[in-house]
Amino acid sequence: MPDEPRQEDIDELMKVLAASAVPAGARIEPSAPPSAAPMTYEPLSPAAPSGRGDASLEFLGDVNVQVRVELGSSKMNVQEVLQLGSGSIVGLDSLVGDPVNIFVNDRLVARGEVLVVRDNFAVRITEVVPPARSGP
Repeated sequence: MPDEPRQEDIDELMKVLAASAVPAGARIEPSAPPSAAPMTYEPLSPAAPSGRGDASLEFLGDVNVQVRVELGSSKMNVQEVLQLGSGSIVGLDSLVGDPVNIFVNDRLVARGEVLVVRDNFAVRITEVVPPARSGP
């Protein structure tokens, strides 16, 4: 482990730094900049429309994704799960009329409401969730 600095060494260092410092109020003249050719810029062309039209996503049309609609959830211990059988009722933590979460590949993308259409359940999307921003 190195020895602690001595006060004499610190004082000597402070004297050297003070001697090399620019006096208060002194003006430092900038040195001449290196000679450089003037910058030239090409004119910007109008940007192509960046709309998210169907044509730009056509190549993804046959990609399969997992869509999951989450009505609610419930916490149960293993004993309670083992007692479940046909006709058992599991209470959820959501109420009738609460929005349901819609996930695509386990990412929340929208919220909606449950409907019955010709004896089938369906979901009407009521809100699209903006993608989470990553990074700073």
